[in-house]
Amino acid sequence: MLVLLTGHTGYLGTVMAPVLAEAGHDVTGLDSGLFAGCLLGPAPKDPPSIDVDLRDLRPEHLEGYDAVIHLAALSNDPLGSLAPELTYDINHHASVRLAELAKDAGVGRYLYASTCSVYGASGGGGLVDEDAPLRPVTPYAESKVRVEDEVSKLADDAFTPVYMRNATAFGFSPRLRADIVLNNLVGHAYLSGEVLVLSDGTPWRPLVHAKDIARAFTAALEAPREAVHNRAFNIGTERNNVTVAEIAQEVVDAVPGSKLRITGEAGADPRSYRVDFSRFREAIPGFDCEWGVKDGALQLIDAYRDYELTKEQFERRFTRLNWLSDRRADGSVDETLRHR
Repeated sequence: MLVLLTGHTGYLGTVMAPVLAEAGHDVTGLDSGLFAGCLLGPAPKDPPSIDVDLRDLRPEHLEGYDAVIHLAALSNDPLGSLAPELTYDINHHASVRLAELAKDAGVGRYLYASTCSVYGASGGGGLVDEDAPLRPVTPYAESKVRVEDEVSKLADDAFTPVYMRNATAFGFSPRLRADIVLNNLVGHAYLSGEVLVLSDGTPWRPLVHAKDIARAFTAALEAPREAVHNRAFNIGTERNNVTVAEIAQEVVDAVPGSKLRITGEAGADPRSYRVDFSRFREAIPGFDCEWGVKDGALQLIDAYRDYELTKEQFERRFTRLNWLSDRRADGSVDETLRHR
């Protein structure tokens, strides 16, 4: 298929583009380039791209594609809290408009990167499936709920939206994020010898490797229409439903000589949920995630060592909020985000 991949120079997009290409698809990227410079190791070979802000899309940008895979978003909770109007402008309004333009251009399939964060404060009792109540607690998660609701109304015989509710991502990408839980704990342990947990360690977190997310999107792209049409899918595996304390222990086991310290100073995180991922496996027979938490921790420690991760990179370049703040001398949010 001819595929337009938004956010192709982000953490997930950098992993997904080559997976799609290896599956035989013709990929064009679309990105504003905010995080293109967040590199650890050699620069990847990116696909041909359209360099444009999501909010500035024109109808001609969507012409000729069979599918749109929409990853582009402001995906950091502190950034969302600092400037929630930007999160809603980009993550919500621009994402819905992208779907509208895609439908008008005759694009047949729209794969939307949603999140298991939509379950938010569901608690860690039983497994939540796609029909569970949505209880987002951040602007980021709320924006995803709004997009799913509005885009679902666009579905018809010629336009198939699919909502991919990814668990919390982990694992190495050439464009690294260090502000997500496993990547962060491994980085801190590698640089300091300490696995530092600021919460009490009790919240549940479903995790999924970036490569498995890429594989899942490729499978949904290729699936029969009736299997995925206008449906939401949790993306991950029950094996990776783990508490923060369990994640931290996997990091201790992966990073030689590291020690665990749970301070509890941040208190109990209200976001806690365990997720049922069976619907996607039923829709796509034979699909399952390949990466476990320990495997991801080992991959990360190898990458951090091989590419000589530094404390400055870890604390500034590979966190979303700090990277944007660094791009302005006064430390405010990058002006390119406010271009309207």
